[in-house]
Amino acid sequence: MRRVFSVWVMTLVIGTVVCASSQSGSAADEYAYDLVHSSVSFKARHLDISWIHGRFNEVEGKFSLDRENPAKSTFQLTIKADSVDTANKARDEHLRQPDYFDTKQFPTIEFKSTSTKAIEGGYEVTGDFTMHGKTKKVTFVLKGGKEHTFKDVKRVAFSTELALKRSDYGFDKNAIGPIGDEALIIIDCEGMRK
Repeated sequence: MRRVFSVWVMTLVIGTVVCASSQSGSAADEYAYDLVHSSVSFKARHLDISWIHGRFNEVEGKFSLDRENPAKSTFQLTIKADSVDTANKARDEHLRQPDYFDTKQFPTIEFKSTSTKAIEGGYEVTGDFTMHGKTKKVTFVLKGGKEHTFKDVKRVAFSTELALKRSDYGFDKNAIGPIGDEALIIIDCEGMRK
């Protein structure tokens, strides 16, 4: 009787472990940010008559998509602030200074999701956006999410636009004038996995 009980307990334990491991690793697909096929750009008003355009050339990120339970999907992005590029060397150097991005003190701009909801055509994502030493909760819609396989690499792409106020992130208020307070951030992100 004791031996039968031991075998039954071992069977139960093994079954539980196998079941738990198959549930935990079954649904989520991990994607790495593909810098070659992605971009993070922005535009801001100049003197309220035109737009200044720029981009960040060094970006890393990853996302995890759980198709069975989209609420478990996660998104992360890290931007190297001093990789700012507006096609004007003097302006880029000024943007790295303390009255703008202050890249020595705040070398990265980061986003990390805290909740994800599947919607028609993509996901509604909420998370913590950190820039210039300040963290704010933001919500935006990621459009896309269809997987495509090319040369044995699985790819998924998303795009979004969100408006941020520089004054919300502690930028020098005296520097908000010629360049408007609000900036439009445009993210086109392609992820890949084997």
